[in-house]
Amino acid sequence: MRKANEKGRVENGVGYVKKNFLSGLQISSFEPLNPAALHWLRTVANVRMHGETRRKPIDLFEEEKARLKALPALAYDAAALKPVTASSRCRILFEGNRYSIPHLYASQKLTLKVYPERLCIYHHQTLIATHPRSYDRRQDVHNPDHTKELLAQRLKARQQTLLLAFLNLTPNAPIYCRKLEEKRLNAPHHIQKIVALSEIYGVDQVARAIADAITFEAYGCEYIANILEQRQRRPVAPSALHLTRRQDLLELEIPPPDLSPYHRD
Repeated sequence: MRKANEKGRVENGVGYVKKNFLSGLQISSFEPLNPAALHWLRTVANVRMHGETRRKPIDLFEEEKARLKALPALAYDAAALKPVTASSRCRILFEGNRYSIPHLYASQKLTLKVYPERLCIYHHQTLIATHPRSYDRRQDVHNPDHTKELLAQRLKARQQTLLLAFLNLTPNAPIYCRKLEEKRLNAPHHIQKIVALSEIYGVDQVARAIADAITFEAYGCEYIANILEQRQRRPVAPSALHLTRRQDLLELEIPPPDLSPYHRD
């Protein structure tokens, strides 16, 4: 810890850097700043004559280098720790932004490690998510892998529900389902459409259409829809046949032609 009479010396060093290196610079990120600082140290700060020691800092560093201790094997973790609670939608909230977490940790208490460029999310001592830190607001930073398994489980559960509803339509449904899996690439899509048709036309009509489709070996939701549509159409009653007699054609009344254009001069 610095003594009170040494704080001014420290502040003078900070002021020197601000006035001689940072003055006039537009700093958009730290990435170009580090190499620029190293160049400034090599060409300006470390080769100048120090006002108090009357020696160059680079020469003093060569003398002190042997007395310096080695750096620790592991870098010091300078992250700020923050307890957070995940929402039921697999998100944590930090500085107005939402960051995704794996769905297994939804609604649980977690620990957030905040770095200048990234965020690390822990469950106890286990790292469960890492995100680049956003300095914007109202952003949703999402890793698709965090919810991929959950979405797959929901899709599978939905397909199982539709399959059960389809199998309950008619005793012929298992046969039709097996043929769909053999002959069509996306059998769950056809099953979903046929279940939807049962809500429109009724279970009995769809069951009858499935039986007819098996007879015609027509496997697909479009065939079932076509059968149902054809049965919904009302048959057109044939009208009386009208025969035109030759005498009727001879008795047609045709207005005389207008010949006035031919009488003009």
